[in-house]
Amino acid sequence: QVQLVEPGGGLVQAGGSLRLSCAASRRTFSNYAMGWFRQAPGKEREFVAAISWSGGSTFYADSVKGRFTISRDNAKNTVYLQMNSLKPEDTAVYYCATSSLPSVVADEYASWGQGTQVTVSS
Repeated sequence: QVQLVEPGGGLVQAGGSLRLSCAASRRTFSNYAMGWFRQAPGKEREFVAAISWSGGSTFYADSVKGRFTISRDNAKNTVYLQMNSLKPEDTAVYYCATSSLPSVVADEYASWGQGTQVTVSS
């Protein structure tokens, strides 16, 4: 399994920006597709974005398309989630995860980070 560490997160006003990062413990990081999911209180965990192992393909939930950007730096074993034009409904715990292929289905991801809280105030 790959260990994933997610520093970052925090409190931001609506309309603001935040960048999440997720660092992987293994040099085989570049073999994995990566995804970001989020879970708000009382809600199911939901897909946010995914990226292929090369970074050549990206996928987004409709709710974040045009506002969030997923990217990766395989030399640094790190995946990023740039979040712009944040809304209060983006408030959630955000998780990164690894998979063999990009997917919107949480069960297809094998390793998960510990999660980081993002709070957007109105």
